[in-house]
Amino acid sequence: MKLKLKKLADKLRAIGVNNVKVKEPLSMHSSWKIGGPSDIFVEVEDVSPLQRLVAFAKEYDIPLIVIGKGSNILFSDEGLRGIIAKFGKAFANVKIDGANIIADAGVWVPLLVKLAASRGIAGIEHAAGIPGTLGGLIYMNGGSLQQSIGDTIKRIWALDENGKVVEMTRKECEFSYRSSVFQRKNLIILRAHLEGSLDEPNNIRRRAIDILAERKHKFPLKQPNCGSVFTNNPEIYKAAGPPGKIIEEAGLKGLRIGGLMVSPIHANFLVNVGGGTSKDVFELVAKIRDIVYKRIGYWLECEVRYVTPEGDIAPLHKFI
Repeated sequence: MKLKLKKLADKLRAIGVNNVKVKEPLSMHSSWKIGGPSDIFVEVEDVSPLQRLVAFAKEYDIPLIVIGKGSNILFSDEGLRGIIAKFGKAFANVKIDGANIIADAGVWVPLLVKLAASRGIAGIEHAAGIPGTLGGLIYMNGGSLQQSIGDTIKRIWALDENGKVVEMTRKECEFSYRSSVFQRKNLIILRAHLEGSLDEPNNIRRRAIDILAERKHKFPLKQPNCGSVFTNNPEIYKAAGPPGKIIEEAGLKGLRIGGLMVSPIHANFLVNVGGGTSKDVFELVAKIRDIVYKRIGYWLECEVRYVTPEGDIAPLHKFI
């Protein structure tokens, strides 16, 4: 980065980008509680400052990473030599018309599910309890119970690499299992149009409560984690089952390296038991993959994304 950080922050404030911090610890913005400092950290409250931020990063050739709650991401212990833009609390507007929902990318998913249920809109209750923002859920095409958020998407509004707002159809989003076009192209999800179906609010609430109860029983919700670490590959599933089962049958529950441990509750969760680092995550993931490969002949692939200090993003196993 050619500019000194204070000067860089001042330039951002001068063009109307507020809430700028220097050397912000990314461990404070990661559900894994891991990550070194980001050179520049910005909390974005609206589209306009985000557009200015995109143009600024492009002009000065500075890596720019946009995040929500950081619930499916691993930051490096070295942090980021660039800019992290986080959707702020104001980037969470929701409008409802019948069974149609227009929601900003920064809305908290459990809150959106609750709001939809109260208005009698079914179709997204499978996401009850997923600890992230709508933008992150769409990016990963996340969900549960063999359902994905892409099933209810009608349109997406996103920023392209030139800072222009583009409107995309569901087809253009290229949704598939835990995958979307946003993982492959330089697009920032701004908001989404979701279309559910109408049902009695109490019916939807009961389904959501059942899902929450199952999550509470199955998952280690009280310890810092990033959710499911390994993706449920259909070929591997057919041969040996889901990742949690495979890892458990390999006898790896409770395996610990440094501050990271394979959860005794669910083996596809790696929990930070105190002082965990990205180095610990890499070593534990590598060991799990190696042991599993020797047992079943398949390499487990990661769902969680790793952000390098230089601003590259890809599934964690790509860096092992």
